[in-house]
Amino acid sequence: MRMYGVAMAVAMAAAPMVPDAQAGASGLAAHRAVYDLSLKAASERSGISGMSGRMVYEFNGSACEGYTVSFRFVTEITTMDDSRITDQQTTTFEDVRNRTFRFVTRSFVNQQLDREIRGSARAEGEGLAVTLEQPESLSLDIAEARFPTEHMEEMIDRAEDGERFYQSRIYDGSDDGDQAMITTTIVGAKKAPEPDDKEAAAAGAMAGNEFWPVSMSYFNEESQGDELPVYSIAFKLYANGVTRDLTMDYGDFVLEGRLAQLDMFDPEPCEE
Repeated sequence: MRMYGVAMAVAMAAAPMVPDAQAGASGLAAHRAVYDLSLKAASERSGISGMSGRMVYEFNGSACEGYTVSFRFVTEITTMDDSRITDQQTTTFEDVRNRTFRFVTRSFVNQQLDREIRGSARAEGEGLAVTLEQPESLSLDIAEARFPTEHMEEMIDRAEDGERFYQSRIYDGSDDGDQAMITTTIVGAKKAPEPDDKEAAAAGAMAGNEFWPVSMSYFNEESQGDELPVYSIAFKLYANGVTRDLTMDYGDFVLEGRLAQLDMFDPEPCEE
């Protein structure tokens, strides 16, 4: 599952902004968000009878020094025959100024390492040069794409400008790390939380802030015509990069992610 891509889209984004002490020069706030996960729907074909878990997303850094993300996605999946615990752990570093990106993802099943993907990418010419170290050494060139923090900044800029629909390409090292994804994004008009929006309280000082309702669909590069997305996600997006009220649709099943805890960090100094 491309859970890391979800978190960055997510993740991974009020007017009014949070206090300046919590936002870096780019407007993105250093923070740690914890989401409780639950199964919203599952088709008979999925074989899933229950799923629950927790997602933790931590974003730090600055535009001049680069951004780090630590992401963990743990779920317990129950089927008619058994249950298993999956644990995906991803760490990335993105240098926005020099357009470089490093990542490592480890996936565990029942506490046993199942897969490790490690690599890097950099802007080169009119595309990206990708170097993979795990599970095997590989170098390749792919078409131009935005890295996750760039993608988040683009989303917020377009939302601020009132752009409601656009397409983009993103490379986040997910899956085999050898290709980018096409994204279609729909941004609703900014709105305030409803009086009965219980999850808003978890946003602390931002509880009353306005947000954009966003929905994104991810497609493989070779997708054509009316082909269904690999997955889609809907969420509420604040102008500082924080997201909540997630709905992640993987076709055969749908997960909900509710913000349970939000910690805002002091930004790292950015000296020109």
